[in-house]
Amino acid sequence: MNTNLSKKDSIAIGSDHAGFDLKEKLKQYLNELALPFHDFGTTSAERTDYPDWGSKVARAISKEEHQRGILICGAGIGMSIVANKF
Repeated sequence: MNTNLSKKDSIAIGSDHAGFDLKEKLKQYLNELALPFHDFGTTSAERTDYPDWGSKVARAISKEEHQRGILICGAGIGMSIVANKF
């Protein structure tokens, strides 16, 4: 992770259980690129509700705690609906 960049310059990422494996691969890729990120969860492939994670990422973006966000779920529709509420 590039420590020269502020938290506000980082990427907020989150996924539900269906997107967990892809999120973990994304974290490896972001590390390789030295791009800062914050993982809001989920922390396993155990079944979970996408709004729990999507709202954390979307809230952090709307509060300008992070510059960008990436949300991953099974279809992509649920996370986009959650993010759109912010």
